[in-house]
Amino acid sequence: MTADGTAAGAAPVGDGLLVVDKPAGWTSHDVVGRLRRLCRTRRVGHAGTLDPMATGVLVVGVNRGTRLLTFLVGHDKGYAATVRLGRSTLTDDAEGEVTGGSDAAHLTGSEVAEAVTTLTGEIQQVPSAVSAIKVDGRRSYARVRAGEEVRLAARPVTVSRFEVLATRRPGEAGADGIPVPEGVLDVDAEVEVSSGTYVRALARDLGAALGVGGHLTALRRTRVGGFTLDRAATLEQLDPDTGPGPAAHLVGLADAARAAMPARELDEAQARALGYGQQIDSAEPGRVGPVAAFAPDGTLVAVLDESGAQARPRVVLAPVGAK
Repeated sequence: MTADGTAAGAAPVGDGLLVVDKPAGWTSHDVVGRLRRLCRTRRVGHAGTLDPMATGVLVVGVNRGTRLLTFLVGHDKGYAATVRLGRSTLTDDAEGEVTGGSDAAHLTGSEVAEAVTTLTGEIQQVPSAVSAIKVDGRRSYARVRAGEEVRLAARPVTVSRFEVLATRRPGEAGADGIPVPEGVLDVDAEVEVSSGTYVRALARDLGAALGVGGHLTALRRTRVGGFTLDRAATLEQLDPDTGPGPAAHLVGLADAARAAMPARELDEAQARALGYGQQIDSAEPGRVGPVAAFAPDGTLVAVLDESGAQARPRVVLAPVGAK
């Protein structure tokens, strides 16, 4: 172990992103801590927390790749989820104590589908009380765990897809192989949502819409923007002792930026100007959102704001004088 707490032995990893398939039981912070050791650098961060019970895509920045994370946090996301109808919990997921509910085994597929429709599109969502939202300087979940009653304000979110794939009734094998208990109905669904949407809250609200209560029992994130599960690596694969290691899975800065935002190809003079932090003319004045700017050789030079007539570099990644 080195002086800064990183692992000794393997060479440090370069700049870019790692798409991690987070295992259940790990916090996002746990994953970052593990990768700091595996990558031999303290410059590691993630773009969007996953709850410990959740699995799937966690996008992690390494070294200069951490400078891209701010442009990924707001991307839309995809999930595979299992909602248990008939029981409400304190945390809106399986980790909280049961607080209520009523028999849901009688619900028909058409009734569930109708309720799902009311939760699709642009909706107002009250976040789960055990979210990380701050209330008077303290995290909401900390207040709830301290026994306080927390009421969060509704906020606009977009649920672009909420599709029921299957339902499982009492006695049938659940997603975990354990038979579904009496009085509940398990619903497997895929959802595509805007940043800031709580899938736990969707489970809660689906149960409320049907009058039976509901909570989330399983959640797997399948996509963050253009980063999907098919390019994700497990922690075992990222550990050189059990797999090829992080360098084999690193998405370089240029490839990461092209997957995350619109691209602009520069000439040599423009690349040089941006390398010095100077402004250049916008290619599409008024364009909303970040734009990745590339030198003629494919190097990622900067991330631009083209909302005005002049393109302003929000982040400069290439060395000064880059071509």
